Amino acid sequence: MISRRRALAHLSALAATPAALAETRLVAVAGQNTMVRWLTTQGPIDLQLFDSAAPLTVANFLGYLNKGAYLGAMVHRSVPGFIIQTGGYTWVDTTVGIKKVAAGPAVANEFSATRSNLRGTIAMAKLGGNPNSATCEWFVNLANNAANLDEQNGGFTVFGRVTTSGMVVADKIAALKVVDAGGVYTNLPVVNHTSGNVGINQVVRATAVSVLPGAGTASESDRIFNYLEGTYPQYVPVAGSSGGTGQGYYYRYYPGTNSYVGTRDGDVFYLVPSISPDVQPLASMATLLAQAAAEGY
Repeated sequence: MISRRRALAHLSALAATPAALAETRLVAVAGQNTMVRWLTTQGPIDLQLFDSAAPLTVANFLGYLNKGAYLGAMVHRSVPGFIIQTGGYTWVDTTVGIKKVAAGPAVANEFSATRSNLRGTIAMAKLGGNPNSATCEWFVNLANNAANLDEQNGGFTVFGRVTTSGMVVADKIAALKVVDAGGVYTNLPVVNHTSGNVGINQVVRATAVSVLPGAGTASESDRIFNYLEGTYPQYVPVAGSSGGTGQGYYYRYYPGTNSYVGTRDGDVFYLVPSISPDVQPLASMATLLAQAAAEGY
C-alpha cells in the first residue's frame, strides 16, 4: 500500500505535469457551463454541462438534481465498451429499498450532429421509436458511439461531458463484474458479489450530487480545490471535507486522508499532520487554475 507521504509527493508531481492525464483528456467547451459533481461509491464523476447548446436538456437534468431525485441513483446498466447508465433508480438505505425516480414531463430532443455521442460525452436515454421521450435517465458514452447513437431515434441528445479524471471512474465502473438481477437490472455492475441477492453495498450508487460553483461565482481557490478533488480523489477525498481560514491560509480539510490543501499568496500548499508538521508547497495557483479551467472548473 502506498504511504501518504508518497501519495502526496505523487500528487505534487502530477499537479506540475498536466500531461499525465493527456491520454484521456477531452476538450472542454468554452463558456460558462454548469459543473456537476456526481459522487459515486467508486469515486467522483464530474460533469461539464452544455448549458447553451442543449438548454432544455440541461434544465431538465438540473431539475431532477435540484429536487434531490438523483441522491442514491444506481448505475443500473453497464455495457462495457458502450455505456454505463443511471438516473432511473435510487437506493438510499435498506429501510426504503430501491425506488424508481419519478419521471417528469419528457424533454424535447435537442440532438445535434455538432454534439456527437463520442467517448466521454453524456446523453439522455429514451424510449425506442420516440425521439422526444427523455426524462430522468442518462448515460456516459464509453466509446465513440456516433455511428450508432447519432443515427437512431432522432439521435441521442448529448448535453455534457465527463472530465478527464471522471472518465477514469467511469471506466472503473465499466470494468466491474456484471450480473443479471432480472427486470431492468440485466446488466447490473456489482462490487464484492459472489452469489444470491445483491445488497445496497454491492451496487454503484451516487452518495451525493451537487452543482459546483463555476468560474463566475467560485473563488479561484475553490475552483482549484474542486479540480484537485475531482482529479486526485485518492489523495483528497471529498467525503466529509470542510473548509476554513487560518494563519493566512484558505484551506480545505480531508478527514479521509487527514490532510489539508490551502492557498496563500498565490501558491497552493498541502499539509499532512500525521506525517509532518511542516506545510509543503504544491504548485502555484496560476498553474493549477489553468489546469482547472481547461477541465471546465
